[in-house]
Amino acid sequence: MSTDESADQQQDDAAPRGITEIAVQGFKSLYDEQRIAVRPLTILAGANNSGKSSIMQPLLMMKQTLEATYDPGPLKLDGPNVHFTSAEQCLSWRRSCRGVLERLDGAKFTVRLAARDEWMANTFQYQEGKGIDLFEIRTSRWQHFPLRPGMEITGDDISDEVRRSVPGKIAGVLLTGKGVDKVEILRKRCFLTIRASSGDMGSWDSRLYSPFEYGVSLVIHVPALRDNPRAHSKVGSDFQLRLMYEGTFEHYVASIIESWQDTQDGRLKELGRALESLDLAWKVEAVRIADVHIELYVSRLPRSRPGSARDLVNITDVGLGVSQVLPVLVALLTAAPGQLVYLEHPEAHLHPRAQVALAQILAKEAKRGVRVVVER
Repeated sequence: MSTDESADQQQDDAAPRGITEIAVQGFKSLYDEQRIAVRPLTILAGANNSGKSSIMQPLLMMKQTLEATYDPGPLKLDGPNVHFTSAEQCLSWRRSCRGVLERLDGAKFTVRLAARDEWMANTFQYQEGKGIDLFEIRTSRWQHFPLRPGMEITGDDISDEVRRSVPGKIAGVLLTGKGVDKVEILRKRCFLTIRASSGDMGSWDSRLYSPFEYGVSLVIHVPALRDNPRAHSKVGSDFQLRLMYEGTFEHYVASIIESWQDTQDGRLKELGRALESLDLAWKVEAVRIADVHIELYVSRLPRSRPGSARDLVNITDVGLGVSQVLPVLVALLTAAPGQLVYLEHPEAHLHPRAQVALAQILAKEAKRGVRVVVER
């Protein structure tokens, strides 16, 4: 479900190239392809075990794969955003007409992402004893020309379609058809890179699908199980310019608030107004402890009163509602128009009146152009 599409279109030109559609097939309960359009406000609602999380988990696995400090292979199964203990847990099973449980043919699943007018479909395959590998990628540029890791394209195999689609330095060489001896397709984590070689120029790589790598890396994820309130570690000081947040978002909240406080960013007052509308607090303050931790303090009263500016208590001394909704509010205020913010159960530990107020905040940020996906 979404706000009207005209608001979506108005924000498109100025927005980062974020994800605008997700389709999944063969993954967990999603045996047949299921698709959602990522509008300014998208709500995933339904019974337990109906596939709400399943349609987002492949995207989150790609995110944690790109963010790993080493090459974890085509997909990192166990990470900060998604936790699997076995590759088989990713596969779909369904009961056949004979009443027997069977897997999707070839033990494959496909994740199709769209970013504005382009799309990319990554197909992953499970092999017994070897885990998950990247089987092939199709894109809107190569709809009838699937690219697979290990492919070599030589001579006349370099079609006009490939020549037109390859970016950068390689394109100029391929378009002339001169000097290229071989083109190889190599896996780069959950994506592919193209390597061209020639006798005169040696070899060089060019990343494919960079809009999708960028779109996946832009995703802000606020999980359902958020940390209990405690002192937060410092994570950096470049929050005025940052768009990408590795892992799950709750670890960044204290540092972002400190950054807003130091630069007198107007979003700190917006955060206070949002908390006040939820009837939880009206002020948040960050206090640095030595050089390694930041503690958060919130107003003891839900609304401002004369002399209450210093009436603050540590966030560990107030109800869970404040600490659980704070990452949600900060993520929404931090995100740029066009950026996807995935919120799992943002209403947790909130009174029904506060849940209504939170819904209004979600709608406001969606109107600003943030692509909000809510699972509840």
